[in-house]
Amino acid sequence: MLKSKIKMVICWVLALFFLAAGVLLHFMAASEVANIVPPFLPFPKLIVIVTGVMEIFFAIGLVWPKWSRFTGIALSVYLLAVLPANIHMALEGMPLGGRDLTAFQLWFRVALQFPLIALILWASGYWEKPKNSGGA
Repeated sequence: MLKSKIKMVICWVLALFFLAAGVLLHFMAASEVANIVPPFLPFPKLIVIVTGVMEIFFAIGLVWPKWSRFTGIALSVYLLAVLPANIHMALEGMPLGGRDLTAFQLWFRVALQFPLIALILWASGYWEKPKNSGGA
C-alpha cells in the first residue's frame, strides 16, 4: 500500500516536471531549446514544439492510472530518443536555460537520463505484472 502511494507521488512529481518542461522550455523558450537539436536533424524549432506537446501528454498519462504503465514505456523511449540532443549539448558546452554549465554538469545531466528512465519505469508500474482484466 505504501509502495503504491510512493509510486503515485513520484508519478505526480514527474508529471509536474514534464508539464513544466513542455510549457516553459518547449514553448516559451523554443528558439533557445532549438539550439540543442543536433544539426543533422531538420526543422529544429518544429521538433522542439512537437516534443513539448509530447511532454505535456506524457505528464497527463503518468497520472492517469489506466495509461501510466504505457506512458512510462513511451516516455522512456522518448528519453532515449532525445538523448542525442543532450549529448550534443554537452559536446558543444551549450547553456541550459540561459545558464552556462560546466562540462561535468552537462555530462552529469546526460548520465541522469538512465536513472530517470529506471525511476519512470518503476513508478509507472512497468516491472509489475499487468492486472488480468479477464476471468479465471
